[in-house]
Amino acid sequence: MGAFFQDNLALSDWVNSQPLIHPLFCLGDGHPGIWNLFENLGEDEQRIEILDWYHLKENLYKVGGSLKRLKQGEKLLWLGKVEETLNLFRALKKKEAVNFCRYLETHRSRIINYKYCQEEKISSVGSGSIESGVKQIGMRVKISGAQWKVENVSKILSLRCAYLNGTLF
Repeated sequence: MGAFFQDNLALSDWVNSQPLIHPLFCLGDGHPGIWNLFENLGEDEQRIEILDWYHLKENLYKVGGSLKRLKQGEKLLWLGKVEETLNLFRALKKKEAVNFCRYLETHRSRIINYKYCQEEKISSVGSGSIESGVKQIGMRVKISGAQWKVENVSKILSLRCAYLNGTLF
């Protein structure tokens, strides 16, 4: 684990200094900032960006309406069938459906065949383990009553990561 406070360049430099696999799977939740950060990791031809399955599903169910349509959309998305999923929702005029279609278009290239990926153990399809790591790191920084000077946050993050990585002597 590694953690950086308001320093994306140091984060990308640190990641790129590690031995990276080919392909390099970059799993994100859909926030534009994460994809901008991923652009600096590895080489373009090495990197495969994947939209987190659980965030994709969460956005699907925000559409609401017909449960049958939502379940059908979920089955299609699990297989990476973006165009077929869009066809289920394009005719809907509801704001949530329009937003979801825009979300699918934005992340079309990041929506994979999740079923195949999971069955073949190619890559994780959810970012839960990363989010758990972030919470473990944050536990030390967010202790009750603590107040940190900005210049000290990176130091405490480094200490917490060293502790969690088992490298703190």
